[in-house]
Formats: sequence, C-alpha cells, structure tokens
Amino acid sequence: MNEKYIKKLIRLVEESDIESLEVSSWGRKVRITQRLSASSNGSGDSPAVLQPIVTATSTTTSEPAPPAVVPPTPAEAPPVEDTGRQVAVKSPMVGTFYAAPSPEANPYVSLNEKITVGQVVCIVEAMKLMNEIESEVSGRVAKILVENAQPVEFGQELFLIDPAG
Repeated sequence: MNEKYIKKLIRLVEESDIESLEVSSWGRKVRITQRLSASSNGSGDSPAVLQPIVTATSTTTSEPAPPAVVPPTPAEAPPVEDTGRQVAVKSPMVGTFYAAPSPEANPYVSLNEKITVGQVVCIVEAMKLMNEIESEVSGRVAKILVENAQPVEFGQELFLIDPAG
C-alpha cells in the first residue's frame, strides 16, 4: 500500500467540503470520512478517519490484507478548456494503458500531433492481451488524459481530440 498516496487523499478530504471519499481496487476499498460540524465551512475542524473495508477476499487469514488504492482518475484532474468541440477517445475495456508498443519505443501519439481515423493511439492491456486502440476521429491531440502504465476503466477518457485542429 502506498502510504504517501493515502496521506495525500486524507489531506484532500481535510481541505475540502466533502464528507467522505471511497477508493476501490481489486475487490478492496478504502473509505476516508470527515465529520463536518454545522459551523464548519470545510476548514477541516474534524480529523479525517481512514476506514479500510475488506470485501471478497479469496483466502482467509488471521489478519486482513491492507486495502489497495486506485490512482486519481481524470475526473479529479483540472477541467480542460473548450471541450465543447473536442472528441474523447475512450477505453473500450478495463486494463492498463500503454502509450507506446514497448518501454523503449516512442509513444504512438504526442500532444498537438495530427492523427487520422483508424490510427493507433495507444494500447490497453487486458488479461495479458495487448489491444491496440484506434482513433475514430481525425484531428489534433488536444490533451492526453492518462499516464503510461496507469490502470483505466471501461469508458474512461484517454485522449481529447480537436477535430478542427
């Protein structure tokens, strides 16, 4: 478990107006809750509480395994400007995003690069199968929303393409 990441999530909850944050991965969940008083305006008067929730483990042991944490999704990233005309390339499956065919190769696409319909933009690995993801639109790569080797969900936006670019 990445303690640094969990501490960052705790700080995020303490510094915001949200009451709780739940992160899950591989059947394990971590919930961070904060009790806000009526007079509190999100200044974090109450400490955040970390609550591991163990679900659906395949083996039983005397000590529960620590919960895994998923990295922040692009929905937690700052908003992208002028997305009204941009088209998202979405992941068709759950898996691991790879920007290049191998670790030493150049990425399939880079920021501001012009691409065409059917051009391979990345790979999503699912169950040891490498699936090439092709663009369904021509245009300019306006934003790359995920980092290399990051887990992605079904329907998660991977790239924003500006068809006018």
